Amino acid sequence: MALIIDLKPSERIIIGDALITNDTARTRLHIEGDAPILREKDILKPDEADSPSKRIYLMIQLMYLSHDPKELHQDYFKAVKELQDAVPSTSVTFMRINDFILDGQYYKALKEAKKLISYEKELLSHATA
Repeated sequence: MALIIDLKPSERIIIGDALITNDTARTRLHIEGDAPILREKDILKPDEADSPSKRIYLMIQLMYLSHDPKELHQDYFKAVKELQDAVPSTSVTFMRINDFILDGQYYKALKEAKKLISYEKELLSHATA
């Protein structure tokens, strides 16, 4: 069964190793296969990874798009340990993310990592209030 993605005008998407930019009209794509796919709204650029949770999200994104994601595991788990040591309340979220990563389900790990970014924002908003 094909994955159906509707793209807005000028919206970007990564499919496998290719960055695709839509033209000026809405487009509907039917994608079959198992290439990694990231919509523009889910893509984090390296210069936007300006917090610990965003840097972790970026590492998971790179794993998802990589042909050999295990090369990135050591750096990822080191960053996770540092963040968990600083914010122990992230442990439950990291347990879910790590399970997905170790099972090779990087897209699901990305979705969980988005929750981590939201949690970090919430913590920081309380700290500055």
